[in-house]
Amino acid sequence: MRHFLDTVDLSRKELARVMELATQRQETLGWPLADYGVALIFEKPSNRTRQSMEMAVVQLGGHPIFTRGEEVGFDVRESVEDITRILAGYHAMIAARVFDHTVLERMASLNDVPIINMLSDKSHPLQSVADVLTMREEFGSLKGKTVAWIGDYNNVARSLAEACALEGAHIRFGCPKGYGASDIELKRIEALGAASVVQVASATDAADGANAVHTDVFVSMGQEAETERRLRDFAAFQVDENVMAATDRDAIFMHCLPAHRGVEVAADVIDGPASRVVRQAHNRMHAARGVLAFLCEENDITKGDTK
Repeated sequence: MRHFLDTVDLSRKELARVMELATQRQETLGWPLADYGVALIFEKPSNRTRQSMEMAVVQLGGHPIFTRGEEVGFDVRESVEDITRILAGYHAMIAARVFDHTVLERMASLNDVPIINMLSDKSHPLQSVADVLTMREEFGSLKGKTVAWIGDYNNVARSLAEACALEGAHIRFGCPKGYGASDIELKRIEALGAASVVQVASATDAADGANAVHTDVFVSMGQEAETERRLRDFAAFQVDENVMAATDRDAIFMHCLPAHRGVEVAADVIDGPASRVVRQAHNRMHAARGVLAFLCEENDITKGDTK
């Protein structure tokens, strides 16, 4: 059974197939989820993830059911395994946005239904698909392009780097000391097919000649106790006009949102002509539809007719 817990659950060819499905119209995709449910479990709240996933399920003919984390209570009200087995009797797939990635791994290990990672502490693969889709719309291909990540090497950065490596891009990380990727991690990403992988301790050095610059909040959910220290450590890593001036002339700015203007990004950058954050957010729905349609193909979930 095929699951989608990490971007690297896809090969390069399969990522291309997901992109193809993400851009197809409903007349071509048909209704593979007709009369099926998809459970959407949220331990962490989200605007874009809930809206995009619910609409993607509907666009494939399915019925999404939103469930708060406390309603299932992983390993509190019931074990992860019991919850998964019960929901598998109601739904064709289960998607979960969790704190601990091992919860998803335990769900997938049962192989009852396909499991989709809507975010975990380790990775955010649906976001990476939307990011690549957005950059492909801009550049046509990422092969040989330079993608810069500025900030913390976190779950979003990891998944983005994996997707860009599969696309054959040059990858640059600009991270404060102590917040970057390990050497082992850099080598792992390069081995996925990246044109090159470089890590520097300067935002402008990471952005030098880049075609796309990505960042994220400096303090994520669950890190509130570290706010003062993180804001101090990341003070020199705001993506501002000086950072963008170092990029390629036609470079774009991207952010997975929500954003804090004046912290990780200057208002004139995120609200300026180089910003693609709104299109990037809208592409979350198309990316989710592509992943769902791909898993329907791979797991022979084809109840609806296709044309």
